[in-house]
Amino acid sequence: MKLHNSYSNTLEEFKPIEENKVKMYVCGPTVYDYAHLGHARCYITWDVLYRYLKFKGYDVTYCRNVTDVDDKILKKAEKEGKTPEEVSKYWYEQFSKSMKALNTLKPDVEPFATKTLGEMISIVKDLIKNGYAYEAGGDVYFRVKKFPKYGYLSKQPIDSLESGARIEVGELKEDPLDFALWKRDEKFGYNSPWGVGRPGWHIECSAMSRKYLGKTIDIHAGGADLIFPHHENEIAQSECANGCTFVNYWLHNGFVTINKEKMSKSLGNFLTIDDLLKKYDANTIRFFILTNHYRMPVEFSDEALSSAQAGVRRLLNAKATKINEDLDITKTEEYKQFTDAMDDDLNTSKALAVLFDLANKANKDDKDAFTVLYKLADVLGFSFEKAKLSDEELKSAVEDVSKVLGENFKTIDELLAFRKKARDEKNWEIADKIRNTLDGHGLILKDSKDGTVVEAK
Repeated sequence: MKLHNSYSNTLEEFKPIEENKVKMYVCGPTVYDYAHLGHARCYITWDVLYRYLKFKGYDVTYCRNVTDVDDKILKKAEKEGKTPEEVSKYWYEQFSKSMKALNTLKPDVEPFATKTLGEMISIVKDLIKNGYAYEAGGDVYFRVKKFPKYGYLSKQPIDSLESGARIEVGELKEDPLDFALWKRDEKFGYNSPWGVGRPGWHIECSAMSRKYLGKTIDIHAGGADLIFPHHENEIAQSECANGCTFVNYWLHNGFVTINKEKMSKSLGNFLTIDDLLKKYDANTIRFFILTNHYRMPVEFSDEALSSAQAGVRRLLNAKATKINEDLDITKTEEYKQFTDAMDDDLNTSKALAVLFDLANKANKDDKDAFTVLYKLADVLGFSFEKAKLSDEELKSAVEDVSKVLGENFKTIDELLAFRKKARDEKNWEIADKIRNTLDGHGLILKDSKDGTVVEAK
């Protein structure tokens, strides 16, 4: 299996520190607002890596942190007249619901920053003791120039970083490049050897990673926007505190863009996962993300999501047969094609092509094709359960039928009642018009003695 290591900027053969065991850390959310499509791309990407490593037989410990102490959380708390704990607790719950709705697996460890303060303080004390950090007026800063490899991950020479560095009003840094390990904060802070304060963002991940995975880990992943300064700073402080390599493989996913601009809350151009799930199901969102290589930027558009929706339906409408649990899928040609694709730096678009081939074979009554499709699709996180139709899909379909028939149906239930009456009166023309119009929206009607249900194709 080969993975693109951002640190070396090359494709490298993956070899874990301990045979058959993988320690994997992913930077988690700062919980103060709704998760958006950019978060979906990040966490679906690494969910697929987690699933695939387990599928390959590795014993994986997946740690994804929760940043529950941060300037953004404090600002929201002040604005809403709440405590930071109330804000972070509420938004963590919303984040968890969004992740569950996207069918991402829960990490093995999900530590909160505020519960790991002791480890952070311990690392900062070690850095001060070894001359890599210094206290100044209740703040503690890291001496960047004491770490010769600084800038290696982001491929930025120290002199180019220097030219853009500034010291803000109130900061007592020795050098503009130095970054905060601990910040004085007498209003929302915690007790420390340097007075009441709170941790810098970067030290949080170093502490949680070390506490739950150890001083050197196999994989550290996250969005490309975290390469600098967050991951660069994590490397510096971790390697200086621990005296060893921090991470063996750095992996980064590309941005989601809208009109060629990175999706972000600061730009105000983000789509929340909750809003997106009103129009498209989790399989469609996952398919849209996995059609593109994880390192490449992906441009959001309704056209792209509609295309993904059609692709998902092709897979889920494959002729289903009973799953053959006795089938050794590792001996099938499709398994080899699938693993070859995934072993090539998670080439999910090629892996999807294998799934389409299996769907076609299942439709031609290949007796084992559906079993292989079902099991390989699960590795990519697709669910074969019939998706719940979105409110938007149903509303649009009902409005269209209303126009065709010159009626004014408010709900799908009203429409189905009208159709039942037409069928009872043997008005097949009306009943067929309703069925055909819904079919144009990718919806099918299933009639039985217990009534009629509407499903996605």
